[in-house]
Amino acid sequence: MKSFIRIFGVVCLLSGYGFQVNAQDPLLKDSAWNFHFQFTGIIQYNPAFHSPYIGQNSFLPQSARAYSVTTTAYFGRTLWEGGSIYFNPEMAGGQGLSSTLGIAGFPNGETFRIGSDETVVYVARFFIRQQINLDKKQMDTIEDGPNQIREIVSRKRLTINFGKFGVADYFDQNAVSHDPRMDFMNWSLMNNGAYDYPANTRGYTYGLIAEFHTPGWAIRAGTALEPTFANGPTLNFDWFKTNSETLEIEKDFTLSGLPGAARLLSYYNTSKAPNYQTVINNYKNGTDTSLDVIYGTSYGGVKYGFGFNADQSLSRRLQGFCRLSWNDGKTATWAFAEIDNSGSLGLRYYGIGKKRSTDNIGLAFVSNGISSSHREFLNIGGYGFMIGDGKLPNYIRENIFELFYQVKLFENLYASADYQFVTHPAYNRDRGPVSLLAARVHIQL
Repeated sequence: MKSFIRIFGVVCLLSGYGFQVNAQDPLLKDSAWNFHFQFTGIIQYNPAFHSPYIGQNSFLPQSARAYSVTTTAYFGRTLWEGGSIYFNPEMAGGQGLSSTLGIAGFPNGETFRIGSDETVVYVARFFIRQQINLDKKQMDTIEDGPNQIREIVSRKRLTINFGKFGVADYFDQNAVSHDPRMDFMNWSLMNNGAYDYPANTRGYTYGLIAEFHTPGWAIRAGTALEPTFANGPTLNFDWFKTNSETLEIEKDFTLSGLPGAARLLSYYNTSKAPNYQTVINNYKNGTDTSLDVIYGTSYGGVKYGFGFNADQSLSRRLQGFCRLSWNDGKTATWAFAEIDNSGSLGLRYYGIGKKRSTDNIGLAFVSNGISSSHREFLNIGGYGFMIGDGKLPNYIRENIFELFYQVKLFENLYASADYQFVTHPAYNRDRGPVSLLAARVHIQL
């Protein structure tokens, strides 16, 4: 806790200094460089709950608290016409409750960036973007932002991104629920729960993503590297044997004059992820009793799935969203979350209080499930990289409610109070429910 307070104090000073420099220095404002910064600190607590037994990957039943911190610097630079380069050093530290184990839709979406309790610095993103204008008669301005130089581009264009980034930076976006630093905090609310998108432990990978934009529509296609083992820190660069392919179609629209968007996503992963049924059969006949689905030894594991994602403004202050996703559930989860099917919906209301247009409250519900072979694997004593109670005699869907209230304290400084209620953690009717309380501070400039 003391280290958290020290880091937060230093960050506040640096962020204030950085804001003044950017605001006052006209040379920086007019240059081809841009710079942004974020800091997010989360303290989370759970009281004791009912648990007749636990396994090595269980969410622990005693009361506990944990904190996490991430800090990111976003540097951008124009290279040539339509071309730009981006570099993000990031610092992360702390931990999730119960070592980020025991709940498939984990309640702190920032902890997937944290590999250890110690605060470490690493390269989060380093990539090149090329804009190719296809119709110079209709032009739009993309405003300056994190990993985005201010650009004037054609409304009909091709965008190519190549390098190291987060696949979720481009796919499965949502205007209401996507960023655990500012939106809902739960893992399965920041993305489609059954979208096992490629990433290392911290959520990043190397890849190539192409986007075609035309008024009202966008099509994205990408290929990226998978980790060497499930949720591992290193990536497998043998692209011809292991990779992930994603395709998404997005449609923007208006209903009663209010903006909305819908997205349809599909993906196909090949990796070393073992097949659940093969592991079960080998265990039962005594061929291999390790029940290992994390350190796959042979290529050929295939996982494919689909996702639907929509957000809609319902009034000037009220927004809603929903997501539905499914994957075949035959091979082990390799990167994101141990979820094979998921559905979520929620609302967000802005303008709490007089002259407080940015203060908002959010309420969401998500229900997660797993395939029959995944259930059997857990019931015979198997463990994935996130869940496993040693047995699963009474499977039931894992349901999660989340409520948060966010206020803007000062320019660039936000604070949130968050409550989550998890029934049947890790799909186990015998354990829970679990209540979780959190406080979040976020600085962005």
